[in-house]
Amino acid sequence: MTEPQQVLARLSADFVAISQQLTRASAELTQLAATLGESTPVSAQPAAPPAPWTYAQYQQYYSQYPQVQYPPYPPYQQQAPAPRAAVPATAGASGAAGAEAPKAGSQNWIGKALAAAGVAVTLIGVVLLVVLAAQAGLLAPPVRVAAGAVLAGGLIAGALALYARPDGRLGAIALAATGIGGAYIDVIAVTTIYQWLPAAAGLVISAGIAGGGLTLARRWDSEHLALLVLVPLTVLAPVVVGDLTLLLIGFMLALSAATLPVQVGRDWTWMYAARTAAGSGSVLLALVGAAFGSGQHLWLAAAAAIAALLAIGSALILLPHSGHRTAMALLAAAGVLPVLGVSAAVDRMPAALIIAAVAGAVLAVVLLGEKWPGMTPAVRQVWSALSAVAALVAVGVAFDGEVAGPVLLALAVVVAVAGRHSAAAQCAALGFGAVGGLYFLALAGPETLSTATVMPVPEAVSVLVSSVLLTLYALAQTWSLARRRDADTGRVLIAIAAVVIAYAVTVFTVTAGVLIGGTGGGFLAGHMTATISWIVLAAGLFGYATKLDRADRSVPIGGGMALVAAAVAKLFLFDLGTLDGIFRVAVFIVVGLVLLGMGAGYARLLTQQDQQRNEP
Repeated sequence: MTEPQQVLARLSADFVAISQQLTRASAELTQLAATLGESTPVSAQPAAPPAPWTYAQYQQYYSQYPQVQYPPYPPYQQQAPAPRAAVPATAGASGAAGAEAPKAGSQNWIGKALAAAGVAVTLIGVVLLVVLAAQAGLLAPPVRVAAGAVLAGGLIAGALALYARPDGRLGAIALAATGIGGAYIDVIAVTTIYQWLPAAAGLVISAGIAGGGLTLARRWDSEHLALLVLVPLTVLAPVVVGDLTLLLIGFMLALSAATLPVQVGRDWTWMYAARTAAGSGSVLLALVGAAFGSGQHLWLAAAAAIAALLAIGSALILLPHSGHRTAMALLAAAGVLPVLGVSAAVDRMPAALIIAAVAGAVLAVVLLGEKWPGMTPAVRQVWSALSAVAALVAVGVAFDGEVAGPVLLALAVVVAVAGRHSAAAQCAALGFGAVGGLYFLALAGPETLSTATVMPVPEAVSVLVSSVLLTLYALAQTWSLARRRDADTGRVLIAIAAVVIAYAVTVFTVTAGVLIGGTGGGFLAGHMTATISWIVLAAGLFGYATKLDRADRSVPIGGGMALVAAAVAKLFLFDLGTLDGIFRVAVFIVVGLVLLGMGAGYARLLTQQDQQRNEP
């Protein structure tokens, strides 16, 4: 037997052995099935395995067959994996949906683009029918209007029929939007072009069309259709009315309020943006550029307040169902913007009262609505900033600089202390303090310290009050911020506060000196008092440091040393050349004595304090 025949014989023997194993496994499975299926197990007799062949039997078997020449094997190629077995219907359905989703999503834009193009082309055709046909003398006006109405109604009827079919949602929305747009164009024709109806009647008809379209949008749960109904109406209304009047503004506000129920329970952020733009946008445009009669100004201010109420109130109603709450809070803040400009429509005090009322209402919502569904920290921060800006604008509208500065600094002190646990309140306090400080610098700049300046009594009183409030604000803001910061940040804050307090104290003493004693002795006495006050403040910081533990003394000691350095620098760089006579002598003697007392007593006090703390 040749070598290939031997290999073939061995392979045959292996296959026979495999057959025997399969026969034995089949018998065992049969026995197991009988045990599970019958109460009385019946043992199945396995088939007798065939006796294995000997090598001589294989040789005798293959010797009687002629040798066949087989063609060579083809080259190896990797086969595709076998298809998987079928899965249950539910899993298969979901799997098929998941497999088809990317393909459908990638091709869905084609249908949307075609539908949008169809909407645009059809509406252009309606415009040509209603407007250009009139210029060409084609058809009578009633025929044109009736044809447009029939076309619009037919498109809406087709949308209803198409929506009932499978996969007809996109086409139905496009048809409905086209029909509603055609109806709007018909309204323009009968009110503006042919003037068959007054503007008020045209607005009522447009509102009815929009109501039907928005009802359909809610029924179909389609934000796109709702936008295609509301946005064209927002553009259509000024065309129907012909000007930006109170009639148009009232219609827009009513439209914004009437479309709110369509959104309830839906996460339609863009719809909220369109509603806010319809209500607040028209009021803002009127405040910026429209001309109103003298009797309409108060109504315009009232419209701005109503727009703000709609923006915040709608946001509160829609926040629980919204997935974009921060964006909605920002849109609501944008809807309040017209209120900040009501001073263009009414006098200062009514405008300030309206703005202050809105600021207080928004602040009340932030403080009392913490547990309101959807009132996230981001929403509260946005509306806190809105309330602060409104309050700032109200103060600026109500008062001139002499009063606005102290009022803002007083607000900064109150907010910094009352809101010491809130980051938003601290930011508001910083804003009030910064703007109040700018008012203060406008009245008492550095030039008032280098040269004796006589101020009017109201300005001088404002500067004196602002100096005190600025000092209190610097202390309150530093205390509120430094207690939640690390040591290095605390040192920086204290250094800034020391500079602000030193400037405020100097302005106070110099202004008071000039106001009382004039530009001669009063100015010099004011600077002498300022330098002594700096040293006294430094001594106070050192005394405060003695009451603290050793690890906590670095911050007040650093502030005290900074004040001492500033006082000594002022003493030699300014006071020595500016002051004369008794003022120069007095300031040097007093400052020197205070420094001696501080140097002699500070180390002794610290040693005693440490010994008392170390005693058991």
